Amino acid sequence: MTLFLGVLGALLLIAVVLVLWVTGIYNSLVTLRNVFKNAFAQIDVQLKRRYDLIPNLVEVAKGYLKHERETLEAVIKARNIAIGAAQSAAANPADAIAMKGLISAEGGLSGALSRLMVVVEKYPDLKANQNMLQLTEELTSTENKIAFARQAYNDSVMIYNNTRETVPNVFFAGIFGFLPAELFKIEDPTERNAPKVSFA
Repeated sequence: MTLFLGVLGALLLIAVVLVLWVTGIYNSLVTLRNVFKNAFAQIDVQLKRRYDLIPNLVEVAKGYLKHERETLEAVIKARNIAIGAAQSAAANPADAIAMKGLISAEGGLSGALSRLMVVVEKYPDLKANQNMLQLTEELTSTENKIAFARQAYNDSVMIYNNTRETVPNVFFAGIFGFLPAELFKIEDPTERNAPKVSFA
């Protein structure tokens, strides 16, 4: 009977250690997932600021760019698509499909803004407009903040994915529903250049 109780006690101790070990893995994955979701929230804040600036930029440019209606409409359309994609990604930053949609939409918006800035360069009065100068300065500042927020997000995603994919965590990550997170990367090399918004 004493031998049986000793074996039972040892098995119980092993079971408790295993439960604590698996709980530790689970908790570390939850923590890291929350860190990258928070990092995405920082991107989301800056994207919203950018989306709010764009209609003002277009409105100021409208009076000067009467013959460039298609360019202005393309910027607004790209902005609206990006807003929808950002809302989907913000709802679940761990959703790889939503993140890819946001990356694609952001690429389209950056391209449309770049085309607008090229057109603006042709209008000296618009370039000298005080409102336009202020808006482009704010947009440049926001673009920089977005770049820093993306870097922080990608760093947290890398740590999460590395932790998720290492042994023994990889065995439990799938069971507990911890899917790989998507990096916020630029797919099209032409989109790697931020929209030029300076009028120097």
